[in-house]
Amino acid sequence: MKYFTPVLLVFLYLFPLDSSAQTTKDSVLANVTISNCVQYAIKHQPAVQQSLLNEQITNETIKIKLSQWFPQLNFNFSLQNNPELLTAYSNGTYFTSGTYNSSGLGLGVTQNIFNNDLLLAKTTASDVRKEAGQETINNKINTAAAVSKAFYDVLLTQKQADVVDEDIARLKRSLRDAYNQYQSGIVDKTDYKRATISLNNSTAQRRQIQSEIVAKYAYLKEQMGYPDSLSLSLQYDTTQIEKDAVIDTTMGVNYDSRIEYQTLQTQKRLYAANVKYYKWSYLPTVSAFGGYNLGYLNNQFSKLYNDAFPNSVIGVQLSVPIFQGGKRTYEVKQAQEQLQIADINITALKNNINSQYAQAMAEYKGNLANYLALKDNVALATDVYTVIRIQYQQGIKTYLDVITAESDLRSSQINYYTSLYQLLQSKIDVQKALGILPY
Repeated sequence: MKYFTPVLLVFLYLFPLDSSAQTTKDSVLANVTISNCVQYAIKHQPAVQQSLLNEQITNETIKIKLSQWFPQLNFNFSLQNNPELLTAYSNGTYFTSGTYNSSGLGLGVTQNIFNNDLLLAKTTASDVRKEAGQETINNKINTAAAVSKAFYDVLLTQKQADVVDEDIARLKRSLRDAYNQYQSGIVDKTDYKRATISLNNSTAQRRQIQSEIVAKYAYLKEQMGYPDSLSLSLQYDTTQIEKDAVIDTTMGVNYDSRIEYQTLQTQKRLYAANVKYYKWSYLPTVSAFGGYNLGYLNNQFSKLYNDAFPNSVIGVQLSVPIFQGGKRTYEVKQAQEQLQIADINITALKNNINSQYAQAMAEYKGNLANYLALKDNVALATDVYTVIRIQYQQGIKTYLDVITAESDLRSSQINYYTSLYQLLQSKIDVQKALGILPY
């Protein structure tokens, strides 16, 4: 026993570490592709988790309401002592009635036969569950869109950093060439000073971009529900990304594909059920009941349960609402007006979907044209820079020409990657407008 306490302490010390390590392991995303990021977010994003819990709560609420269709069985027990018995008067004589001790055991059952509230719960259970599920789907779609855009934003910034890194490498070579030519007396010191200025500017820009990368990674983690303490290293295939940027621009709007439209249709059915519910509020409520009771009466407490006096009851109860000050009429009118609002909301959503689609498609087509134009510029700018740099080394071109060509190359590369990821983000908007965004 003397070894028990040290061993226990060691166990308690190691166990939470193991548990924490297991939790961390489960939270780490090994293959950080855009698809895996979206799937991770669908599982861990707080908004999605909350909507899944709301689905469970809705399901339990429905079960609670529908449980009233089953027989309701109740057991009752009572024990009563009367220190002073009730005094009664009859035929000019006062006398006491009752016993000093009484007790009762009762078993009662009720069964709803027709109840408008329960009927509403039964007929709308499927749509109520569906509405909760549609809210979850909507959150998943929004999460997928946000994570995808954040993913592409990080990639764009990383690509910009790569372009600046290449630019810094070129500027270092240019600085070395300019300095060597200055030392050889071919050019004055202006060239290598210009090269130094350009290099310093690019270096400062690189530090700024690095700070942006850190911030955009933090935003991506937030959208994913990913632990901030864990690192992410995005994996991607540029060729595949370029292929994924293309979408069929001939597709038309299909309202049924939009989860918002499906949700409004579900809500409309629920409003229609409310209209029927209030119309049926004129009908009676019918239930059956039964009970069996055992009564015990005795003036001596020790003999209270010696003799039992049973009684039983069975019957049907019908409750008919006759007049409620016009309440039911107003409720029917209110429910019908809510149903009309549902139709108006559906019409408004259709118009909004058409507008979203037109705007998203126009932006996509514009970004596609821009992307195709800028893609060719990269190859042209690369050729121009290569030729001018060689000509500068041969003394044919000035260093100002080299700086201009190098600046054009850097701008064309950054513009190209910017146009590519703008195209990808606009594609997400098109897919969302069409209701076909994968999640």
